[in-house]
Amino acid sequence: MSHSVEKIGGTSMSDYAAVRDNIILAGAEGDHLYGRIFVVSAYGGVTDMLLENKRNGNPGVYGLFADDEGSEALWREALRNVAKALHQINEELFDDAEQLNEANAFIDGRLFEAERCMDNLHRLCQHGHFGLEDHLLTVREMLASIGEVHSAWNTAKLLQRDGINARFVDLSGWRMESAIPLDAHILRELDKIDVQKELPIVTGYAYCSEGLMATFDRGYSEMTFSRLAVMSKADEAIIHKEYHLSSADPRLVGAEKVVPIGRTNYDVADQLANLGMEAIHPRAAKGLRQDNIPLRVKNTFEPEHSGTLIDGEYTSERPCVEIIAGRKQVYALEVFDQDMVGSLWDYEQKILSAISRFKATVITKDINANTITHYLGTNLKTVKRIVKAVSDEFTTAEVSMRKVAIVSAIGSDMKVPGMLAKTVSALASADISVLAMHQSMRQVDMQFVINEDDYEAAVANLHRCLVEVHDHGEAICVA
Repeated sequence: MSHSVEKIGGTSMSDYAAVRDNIILAGAEGDHLYGRIFVVSAYGGVTDMLLENKRNGNPGVYGLFADDEGSEALWREALRNVAKALHQINEELFDDAEQLNEANAFIDGRLFEAERCMDNLHRLCQHGHFGLEDHLLTVREMLASIGEVHSAWNTAKLLQRDGINARFVDLSGWRMESAIPLDAHILRELDKIDVQKELPIVTGYAYCSEGLMATFDRGYSEMTFSRLAVMSKADEAIIHKEYHLSSADPRLVGAEKVVPIGRTNYDVADQLANLGMEAIHPRAAKGLRQDNIPLRVKNTFEPEHSGTLIDGEYTSERPCVEIIAGRKQVYALEVFDQDMVGSLWDYEQKILSAISRFKATVITKDINANTITHYLGTNLKTVKRIVKAVSDEFTTAEVSMRKVAIVSAIGSDMKVPGMLAKTVSALASADISVLAMHQSMRQVDMQFVINEDDYEAAVANLHRCLVEVHDHGEAICVA
């Protein structure tokens, strides 16, 4: 039957009134509220407290539990702080004392069981036959699930209070005897739901035999969302965020200068993901793309705007730049060796092996006869470990690293003669030195490696020269 699958981001989830009015009610067709499945993220900041802060890396409950040198008291205190924070959220949402007590009791049960499991595991691993590292991924998944379970249960209860036939759908595997494949788990729950008569509120975390966090880490909710859309044969997948998918970051360019993209394709979405600004994880987008399910990205706080529609076929009517994006805190890992000539593949394999071992992300790379440079998205500590590993592997090579930034012009069709020259000229006019540049034959993006101090100016100048010169109006292309 005709339906959509929709994901609500954490910042949006923190504003229940906006979710109810701007997404649930505003998205209804006539008087019909149903025909939609909602996948919800944890409330803003909750997953940071449970795992680690996504921006600065400060440890949450998981980080403290996984720290061999940390004390047991620290992770227990962090878990108590999570409980206090979740109770505070509940207090802001439920004004009825009985409903508030029910909400607190529900999440306290999950927190108690999590602490009991962690306590038992901690005691078990004090014996030499059991290693804590063997079980850390399971602990990470268990803790992550608490955030989505909390927000999904609350949202279903609040919508029921407000007269909507909502249904809490728990994919977290709570008390499941054994893990089953993700698709099978989803189908089992879908069989219990009448999408045309009830509104499923589904946890963003799904327990499965594949182990979503092993592959996607904190992008797991996007995979749950994608597979729900594919397995239920949705007509459209929708992501509700606190901002539009726009032509640039409004904080760098100015909110009055950016414009929603309106329409683009999955190639562009992949380029954004490569820069850490993903509309959707590439592996999650793959299923949607293969099943010809379009993805729409909407702004929760502008429900009347159609947002940006992403599909597999779209190309702009005329070649143009759709978005200026980029990434700071990138490390250039350069390996120079005269012996590399004629043996590039051998060097490349071993360098990539070291990068993979320390779980760094390769954003792009340069290769010439005797030098390979990988641009890595990771932290300084990890880069230093990679440098040492590569230096030990190639004792005659010169291995160096440098902190840089990458800024990119991206579009579904940028086959315009002279665009590369125009872009370089725009950077030069602002006295920004280009350290390296890349443009593939697909011509969906141009990447420029620059000094990190020039990042903000580079984004603003490229946006001014490549986007603002056109009067796009409501969107670059109205969806």
